[in-house]
Amino acid sequence: MKIEQIYTGCLAQGAYYIQSGKDAVVIDPLREVEPYIRKAELNNAKIKYVLETHFHADFVSGHLDLAKKTGATIVYGPGAEPAFEAYIAKDGEELKVGDVTIQVIHTPGHTMESTCYLLKDTKGRPIGLFSGDTLFIGDVGRPDLAQKVKAELTQDKLAAHLYDSLRNKIMTLPDDVIVYPAHGAGSACGKNMSRETTDTLGRQKQTNYALRADMTKEEFISEVTKGLTTPPSYFPLNVMMNIQGYESIDKVLERGQHALSAEAFEAAANETGALILDTRDTETFAKGFIPNSINIGIDGNFAPWVGAMIPDIQQEILLVTEKGREEEVITRLARVGYDHTIGYLKDGFEAWKKAGKETDEIQSVTAGELANLLPLQDVNMLDVRKKSEYESEHLLGSENMPLDNINDNMPSLDKNKTYYVHCAGGYRSMIFNSILRARGYHNLIDVKGGFKAIKENGSFEISDYVCPTTLL
Repeated sequence: MKIEQIYTGCLAQGAYYIQSGKDAVVIDPLREVEPYIRKAELNNAKIKYVLETHFHADFVSGHLDLAKKTGATIVYGPGAEPAFEAYIAKDGEELKVGDVTIQVIHTPGHTMESTCYLLKDTKGRPIGLFSGDTLFIGDVGRPDLAQKVKAELTQDKLAAHLYDSLRNKIMTLPDDVIVYPAHGAGSACGKNMSRETTDTLGRQKQTNYALRADMTKEEFISEVTKGLTTPPSYFPLNVMMNIQGYESIDKVLERGQHALSAEAFEAAANETGALILDTRDTETFAKGFIPNSINIGIDGNFAPWVGAMIPDIQQEILLVTEKGREEEVITRLARVGYDHTIGYLKDGFEAWKKAGKETDEIQSVTAGELANLLPLQDVNMLDVRKKSEYESEHLLGSENMPLDNINDNMPSLDKNKTYYVHCAGGYRSMIFNSILRARGYHNLIDVKGGFKAIKENGSFEISDYVCPTTLL
């Protein structure tokens, strides 16, 4: 028997490949399915089932393409109502995979159709729990996402279901069962996930705050719902794609991989209203870019920030990428439902410059240069980190304007004032600066290296006291 976790860091997502004999199963596959197909072919196996733990909110699953290309059966747990052909398994039902079995355990709470899959060896002994978003390492699935799709599913109701699912169905399993969750640290599907991506159930009973043996249902509801941040706006849109179906990834890639000359790229931008997304690293982008383009670097927390900053998943997108990374970017956009890339700039930004087209840039300063400015003039500092990061420690006198809430906070800024903008390391501040520059804010200066560089410089006064201030 083979069990393989296929972990994708940028989404903090774990898919799973299980094989026994010549039968294989894939659990919670990503949108691009060829790696799973190749893996089965190399192991002389046939994918029998595509098991879905729930209708995912944070990515578009590859179940439809994988089933179509392999003949595998898509399986959901009780209560799922997909708009396509799938097998809705019963609670407790066992699926045969080679010489082993997989038991369906319905665990409503994160969503009402949420289901775990318990792998049993040839002797029927439980050995692995594929827990989806029901149980993470160090956390449990947040219970507030399903209400974005069905308003009557309040977070308290879902949390109560989750309590029962964990106590009555999961915590009764043997302590030596290995837990294989769908996400790890960095995912927005929980709030306190460990960086570890597997653990024993017994250790989780000892260390996971939500599995305390003496915890009442009321305490569980209070603790699980406390401190939940607003989920990204694309989450309910991804859920609906997973329920209703979507266009094949092959068509998405074909449409997006149109290499456009500088002239054709400019014409497409003017004629379609497409958003120009530049995925190069922050410092390269700052030195020169196409006017009105938005920078979200491919080597950062790309997909979640695309989802947070581009509210319409139907938005047409034109890409500026590092040469050779076009397909990667299109694929990673499609993972979170952005299927309408219509082309990319052939030979990248250098081709744009060689064609003599207009360019723009964002001024940057080092922490040392900023330190030299402070005694000479009043400096307006914007800290675009999350509120919790800012409250932990921040530059004295800086104003917190989280990137997550950029549209709400933008009217507070004065276009005639100069602002020095920083985040933790430079990634988010460049997203912030590029979006505002595209909207007519031309007096923003990026602080290279962000708060980390500011602290390391040693010339700045750092505070952990939060004093309410108002932008003038």
